[in-house]
Amino acid sequence: MSSSETAARECVASAVRGRVEEIADRWVQLQARQSGGGHPVDESELREEADTLVAALVAGLDSALPTDRIVTSHADLHREVTRLSLRRARGGESPTATSLAVLALKEALLEAVQETTQESAQLFSAALLINRLLDAAGALSFDTYVEGREEIIRRQSRQLLELSTPVVRLWRQVLGVPLIGTLDTARTQVVMENLLQAIQDQEATVAIIDITGVPTVDTAVAQHLMQTVNAVRLMGADCIISGIRPPIAQTIAQLGIDLSTIMTRATLSDALSEAVKLTAGSLPAPDGPVAR
Repeated sequence: MSSSETAARECVASAVRGRVEEIADRWVQLQARQSGGGHPVDESELREEADTLVAALVAGLDSALPTDRIVTSHADLHREVTRLSLRRARGGESPTATSLAVLALKEALLEAVQETTQESAQLFSAALLINRLLDAAGALSFDTYVEGREEIIRRQSRQLLELSTPVVRLWRQVLGVPLIGTLDTARTQVVMENLLQAIQDQEATVAIIDITGVPTVDTAVAQHLMQTVNAVRLMGADCIISGIRPPIAQTIAQLGIDLSTIMTRATLSDALSEAVKLTAGSLPAPDGPVAR
């Protein structure tokens, strides 16, 4: 680390160290002004973020880490920037607003340095250092925000998949899965997991997969269905595929897809009748479907 950089770090650290509360207050004001009446800002949360992040910044400046690695390698500073970004992501803030919130700290820091440093060359070096630090923090906050939003989207997509693939109890020891829409790998996994768990929980011996609502069946869809059927059989249950309409039957035949090892029926009612025979059931169906 050069002597000029060391001097700049000490200049910024000493300016911040003596004005932590003042800088935190100023940063809160700048963020509130940036919100411009858009997404509501909780001032108490902003103040808590400001106090912890400014304190972590001072600790990072006092460390022996190179300036370019302070934000990414100093544990406390990295953690606080990451937490700030994740909180904003979960709260619905935009990534731009989140990055600008971090970058607003530049102005608060520069004001603090200007009050303690009059020499122009030293002030210039301190300003460059602040820019490097806060640019790195802004980039980290943006990356963290994107990762956080992607995780939220993945979780919500999973929840939607589970809602769109319910497992219902059709009869004593008979479960049904009505499929609507395209059956892809992710959805097949959800169907399989939910169905296998329901078979175990309800001690079912027959599972009906109804594809009446599936618009087309190609090689990939057929493969997904066969994987699910095989998994059901490994659980010791029989599996019936219903909803084989004439166009789908014709497509399956033209593609040369072999479903000869799988029990199929044209309608759900036909499949249910077959399932009752397989279970030798003579009891009435439960009152209403039991969704899982």
